Amino acid sequence: MRKETMDWLSRHDLIVLPFLAGGKGGYDALLVCPVNAAFFATGLADLQYFINIDELDRQFKPRAIIYVAPPFRHTHFEGKQVVVHSRQDHAHEVFSYNLYPGPSAKKGVYAVLLDIGEQEGWVTAHTSAVRVVTPYQNETVIMHEGASGGGKSEILEQAHTDSEGMLVLGENLNSGEIDRLALSETCELLPICDDMATCYTYLQDDSGKLVLTDGEDGWFLRVDNIKKYGTDYNYEDITIHTKEPLVFFNVQGAPGSTCLIWEHTIDSTGKPCPNPRVIIPRRLIPNIQSEPVAVDVRSFGVRMPPSTKKNPNYGIMGLMQVVPPALAWLWRLVSPRGHNNPSIVDTAGMSSEGVGSYWPFATGKMVRHANLLLDQIKNAYNTNYVLIPNQHIGVYKVGFAPEWAAREFLARVGAGPIKKSFLTPARCAILGYNLTDLRVDGQYVRKTYLQPEMQPELGKSGYDAGAKILTDFFKEEVKKYLTDDLDPQGRKIIECCLNDGTLEDYEALL
Repeated sequence: MRKETMDWLSRHDLIVLPFLAGGKGGYDALLVCPVNAAFFATGLADLQYFINIDELDRQFKPRAIIYVAPPFRHTHFEGKQVVVHSRQDHAHEVFSYNLYPGPSAKKGVYAVLLDIGEQEGWVTAHTSAVRVVTPYQNETVIMHEGASGGGKSEILEQAHTDSEGMLVLGENLNSGEIDRLALSETCELLPICDDMATCYTYLQDDSGKLVLTDGEDGWFLRVDNIKKYGTDYNYEDITIHTKEPLVFFNVQGAPGSTCLIWEHTIDSTGKPCPNPRVIIPRRLIPNIQSEPVAVDVRSFGVRMPPSTKKNPNYGIMGLMQVVPPALAWLWRLVSPRGHNNPSIVDTAGMSSEGVGSYWPFATGKMVRHANLLLDQIKNAYNTNYVLIPNQHIGVYKVGFAPEWAAREFLARVGAGPIKKSFLTPARCAILGYNLTDLRVDGQYVRKTYLQPEMQPELGKSGYDAGAKILTDFFKEEVKKYLTDDLDPQGRKIIECCLNDGTLEDYEALL
């Protein structure tokens, strides 16, 4: 196959594009691409750090090479968007047999970084990160991890409000009742990264917090949640009044016109495409943070289905759950894709994105990455861990409002540990602690959002049925890590899960 690919490329005019994998300060890499797929090269040049090879004052030695051969998708792979990785001694080769840059120009490079990190002992986290500044100039750095659709881009966005400037916190799917919050003084957001953060070993210091930097030079933004003008001022301004040409995917446009990111291409089903994208170089993003940062709060987002006592499901997570480090590690092993994932159209119910929520792009062994993530968490003993649901909390349809409310709360609480007086153990041990109270901009959030079992439509019976679904899924997913290569401390944490350990058991383990 490799020879066939090289033979095919040899018969075409090619673009050969040098770049740094992982953004500025990354690793030498090269793209080899047919000229008639120039948009692919343009997209990669915006996503990674494109360099002019004539200006290099050192030897250029590619650690990775991407070869693009689109027809192979149809001649060899039955129309599937296949990307093949070949870890040669001289370089990590990526063969992109499709024209969509997501699996190769973006996630293919992610795989390269994961492979290098596996060799060197560090992790590229599947995460966004933002510095949140309160109206009183207190600063908190939040990184938000999760599978595709887990809310990574949304943590960087200002809260989406209705026509009256209110945040719609949730809508009761049974009664239609809507809860809103008036946000008169919101925090300032200074974005750090959107999807990939390189946690190089040399960045770590004695702060006891995870230190990271952006692993990309441009962001592959999904804009499916932007459905009308005025939803997200920053991205609308960048893409409408752009300072340079941008690459759009699945956004309706005509030659010479302005692409509007809320006008999504209609699929053959007659519905808007669930995966519209635009690539925005970091240099165009206002207030972008380019220096490495220490993380105060590490959150994990999960898409949750509606859940009631009549139709119980795993959507039982409160607006924000506080978890000890051992549970934080377990959630990163399991990484549920969750409900109605916009990137995954061929599966129903809950599935796993795999270790670190980056396993679909990784090439090594799962247990090796599990150990690296455990070391990362053990070393970041001053970083706090939370879980944040999106889409639903029990019977409430919430979208991404929990992220925006939790972000305002966490920024005001600050970088220190959340006081135990604010917490109560969740009925489901793997959800850690519920909040007893949450106040945003002077307004209290209903306890039915914080402790979903208080919802009459869900109750304790519906909650416990959902907890069993969630716990059984965890048990099934973590078994695969019980190999001889697993860190002994990790083995104890997994055995605690398999033996229905209590929250106190998890706290004692790490």
